[in-house]
Amino acid sequence: MKSAAESRRVQGDISYEEGAPVRVLVVDDEETIRVALSRFLSSRGYEVQTAADASEALMRLRREPFAAMLCDVRMPGMSGVELVPHALAVRPQLAITILSAVNDASTATEALSSGAYDYLTKPIELSDLHRALERALVRRAAAIEREQMERMIRAEVAERTMELEREKTALRNLSVSTVETLVNAQEAKDIYLRGHSQRVADLAAAIARELGIDEEGVRLVHLAGRLHDVGKIGIREEVLNKPSRLTDEEFTHVKEHVRIGVEILKPLAPIIGEALDYVRDHHERWAGGGYPRGVCAEAICLGGRILAVADSFDALTSQRAYRDPLTAVATLEFLGTQVGSHLDPRVFAALERVWGSSGVLPNRD
Repeated sequence: MKSAAESRRVQGDISYEEGAPVRVLVVDDEETIRVALSRFLSSRGYEVQTAADASEALMRLRREPFAAMLCDVRMPGMSGVELVPHALAVRPQLAITILSAVNDASTATEALSSGAYDYLTKPIELSDLHRALERALVRRAAAIEREQMERMIRAEVAERTMELEREKTALRNLSVSTVETLVNAQEAKDIYLRGHSQRVADLAAAIARELGIDEEGVRLVHLAGRLHDVGKIGIREEVLNKPSRLTDEEFTHVKEHVRIGVEILKPLAPIIGEALDYVRDHHERWAGGGYPRGVCAEAICLGGRILAVADSFDALTSQRAYRDPLTAVATLEFLGTQVGSHLDPRVFAALERVWGSSGVLPNRD
């Protein structure tokens, strides 16, 4: 028993139930030929319409669906060969057979390369014409089935791709949430660090937008801001909370937080992408002498340079065990003295514009 899909035939852009006659357009400037072909094909169960020239044929194709077209080559105005691409532009699934009184190889080649299914030379036995038309319709049906299958495959691939993207997003969110839990646990131990990572993330994202970075880049900068201090989970609390100047050994120990953070985040590299580089570079200095790589200027990734500015601003405007916070204005003035040595001039200028446009920088928790 045939399925519903198998019991339908496609003609033009419309499907008909099994048993509906296949519609054929006969195009020839000689009325006697049009009448003869129309009568013969009608007797074979086809529904036939005729056209005297290419313009009439195109008008009919635009108004009605057809499965096949038989077309003479020599006609007044546009020839049959010239008609082929125009007809296919209107009905891409049309099975076209060209009829010609001249057995000309170059004309046949041109017609077939333009999209015609067959090229027949007059005079032709009507039985041979019928077989040629049937062959063209079988080829057309196979092409339609192939196109439908390709469309189904493309749809399936697109759906699977969307599923994979959803799974990837869910995995990324879960992984990032796990790391953020470590950050929150670390900040919860120190009243002076609470909310620091979120404020740095928000300010860094605002600076990135001011620099004209696209939204995906802004998202990565914000993500790096949330994660940039995760490595402090491995730094001794008595060093982090020390109310006096650090010794050289203690400062060396504190600098390890970048390496530790990168090691913690490295398994997430396929998920967080360039944000890992931003975390790695957020303590590099524009003029060199930073850590852990000791690179300078453009060798520092832009995300790292943005985090350096945002991190410095928040650190100076935050209460610390060893000092009171600076005002935003005083902080901007001080950071201005660090431009060209510690900070990227372009990124600092973006920070000033962010401040100037709102007069407000990210809220504290």
